[in-house]
Amino acid sequence: MANGRKGSGREEPNFDVPEGRIGGRGDLNLRLNGDDRAGGGVGKRATSSNGQGEVPRRPSARIKAPARKARRRSFLGSLVYGTLVLGLWGVIAIAGLVAYHASQLPPIDQLAVPKRPPNIAILASDGSLLANRGETGGRVVSIGELPPYLPRAFVAIEDRRFYSHFGVDPVGIARAIGQNITRRGVSQGGSTLTQQLAKNLFLTPERSASRKIQEAILALWLEHRYTKDEILELYLNRVYFGAGAYGVEAAAQRYFGKPAKAVTLAEAAMLGGLVQAPSRLAPNRNLPAAQARAAQVLAAMEELGFAKPADAKLALATPARPASSRGGGSASYVADLVMDVLDDFLPKFDTDIVVTTTVDTRLQGAAEKALVDELNQKGARYNVAQGAVVSMKPDGAIRALIGGRDYAQSQFNRATTAKRQPGSSFKPFVYLAAVERGLTPDTVRDDAPISIKGWNPENYSRDYRGPVTLREALALSLNTVAVRLGQEVGPKAVVQAAQRLGISSPLQANGSLALGTSEVTPLEMVGAYAAFANGGTGVIPYVIANVKSNAGKVLYQRKDSNLGRVMDANTVSMMNAMMHETFVSGTAKKSEVPGWDLAGKTGTSQDFRDAWFIGYSSTLVTGVWLGNDDGESTKKVSGGNLPGEIWKTYMSVALKGQTPTMLPGSNHWRNRGPADVPATTGTTPGGLIGALLGEPPSAAPPPRVAANQRARGPSQDDRNFLEKLFGVGE
Repeated sequence: MANGRKGSGREEPNFDVPEGRIGGRGDLNLRLNGDDRAGGGVGKRATSSNGQGEVPRRPSARIKAPARKARRRSFLGSLVYGTLVLGLWGVIAIAGLVAYHASQLPPIDQLAVPKRPPNIAILASDGSLLANRGETGGRVVSIGELPPYLPRAFVAIEDRRFYSHFGVDPVGIARAIGQNITRRGVSQGGSTLTQQLAKNLFLTPERSASRKIQEAILALWLEHRYTKDEILELYLNRVYFGAGAYGVEAAAQRYFGKPAKAVTLAEAAMLGGLVQAPSRLAPNRNLPAAQARAAQVLAAMEELGFAKPADAKLALATPARPASSRGGGSASYVADLVMDVLDDFLPKFDTDIVVTTTVDTRLQGAAEKALVDELNQKGARYNVAQGAVVSMKPDGAIRALIGGRDYAQSQFNRATTAKRQPGSSFKPFVYLAAVERGLTPDTVRDDAPISIKGWNPENYSRDYRGPVTLREALALSLNTVAVRLGQEVGPKAVVQAAQRLGISSPLQANGSLALGTSEVTPLEMVGAYAAFANGGTGVIPYVIANVKSNAGKVLYQRKDSNLGRVMDANTVSMMNAMMHETFVSGTAKKSEVPGWDLAGKTGTSQDFRDAWFIGYSSTLVTGVWLGNDDGESTKKVSGGNLPGEIWKTYMSVALKGQTPTMLPGSNHWRNRGPADVPATTGTTPGGLIGALLGEPPSAAPPPRVAANQRARGPSQDDRNFLEKLFGVGE
């Protein structure tokens, strides 16, 4: 092996060449050129170990040039290679990250759009909407129902490339990032409508990178599963608009008092702009901000060709405004009553339903106005803050129900829930029990001081009239006569008479019951009086006429159901004759509606805490209560003043346009004198009072209802209704 020699500053190896063979590449070149020189005078020659040949050194210039070129190719190649490797690892890392977050979601084959909580649309008898109930506040609508500019408003301001992207919009994301960096504000978010829908359907509102990744994954799934229009429809029915309104239908009703299909271009623009910040941009809270945002939406719609320039200009000139609240929102009291009893008729449902009620919107508005106007004008002077109105047909169908002065301030339903002393408005049940034991409107009783175990009831006027007929005593609301009758027939008989007509609240069978000391609700009282108006049939107040699915399938239809006959015709005739007298010469004469045959009774509880007026025609029964929630005394509000005024104002509107008709049997006993009274009825005190005074009892026993006229009893639905409404069974 030859030893290497040094040359040109680096170590070059010698090569062992076998004897008789060409020693090397340089030697070959020399021989071919006929030249025995090894290096052309450059450096020393290298001698082989056997001394028979020389191997020249390669010139340094021919060695170094290829080395530099190789190094240059290696750097560029390394850069490309490194970039590819880094990109590959990046893809792997992203794929792993996506896979990890995807694993936190349900399996794709099990993924499904969650059902929207069902909406309960509550309608008046004419089909107009009273209120929506449920978690969403409005029904589901299809895109086909909506004016074209409504869904386009959302696309224009929230996701203008909605119909071209695949669920995630890289351009939109880059734009949003750029605007955030430059701090110029963001007119549109980086999330697409599909991503927003995915968040609303499946995810929590938290802001994190993890949630954004899951949002993108779910958006891709939605785009794969549904068409663009289906995604947009889902979005419009799920997005939150503030004030408890989920979906565009709920928002249109909430802010503009109309269905979504009826909104104008200006209103559509305001709804489209609202979803960015529902609380801040709600038009009923911050109208200037809502209108400014709507202007941005209109500009975007015009730019994209979604709205004609002339239409956009008109919408800008007449911006949308929220609808004014309809009074105190009394229809909500009706809706609350519907929700209280709905599960008795339809226990389970998982789709939108429509409940049609018996309520008349015209009468509901008239009752609300009559109550609110009276309290606004005279409430402070008389120290009375609250009231309730119940109006129903003689068959029990509720036509108007006002549970308080202003639903926005108090949701407590005084018409159905507040139990208050009815005062003298309870006396008809005492007189009913007396008539059923043989007395008549012309039976005479003594209006004089009376004492029962130390209790000394007095008349409102603190004076006494002596002998009076029952007709006169009831019309003038004489307390002493009512107490005498109650003792004569017995408090238990009075309780039975009231309960037979529909009073369900517990009644205390004592002497003071005759003056209305046991608490009842306005709805109970009006329902009980209905039996006088319809000729003697006990009724169960009801508000639901039918329930249907959103597709129109009937799920519940009310059938005729009542308590059966609770008074015979002669008894009804006498009761109507006596209560009619209250409008002729008694405490209700200021409330007469000209041309109508009316009957009723006023009532005032002790210390003027409660004031009542309950009256009826042959077509409508209406009760009014006034008082204070805390039981504080009013400044002498009695049944004949403020409640009577409200009653007359309302009934004048309610009866307008109807043909007046007579009350059942009222002509038979009206204007009869003592000479016309059958001898068997008796005109002297009887029962316990008569025995105490040493006078003979009344001759005639209470009339009994014929077997074929006895109460059939309520249906099971009505039993449930009574128990839910009054907290007791039959």
